[in-house]
Amino acid sequence: MKRVMLSLGILIIVAVGSLLGYTYIGPYFGADFSAPVEEVRIPIVLDSTSLEGQ
Repeated sequence: MKRVMLSLGILIIVAVGSLLGYTYIGPYFGADFSAPVEEVRIPIVLDSTSLEGQ
């Protein structure tokens, strides 16, 4: 059991390190992490009559 926990801990450390490395080095390889810049407008209808019966 100790060997399994040690392997799992090492795997988690390697995974976190890989993710951090990708976030720093990724833009040099063409990965774009910026949010899309566009305005989104969705019309909504507020219907207050549906709450009158409660």
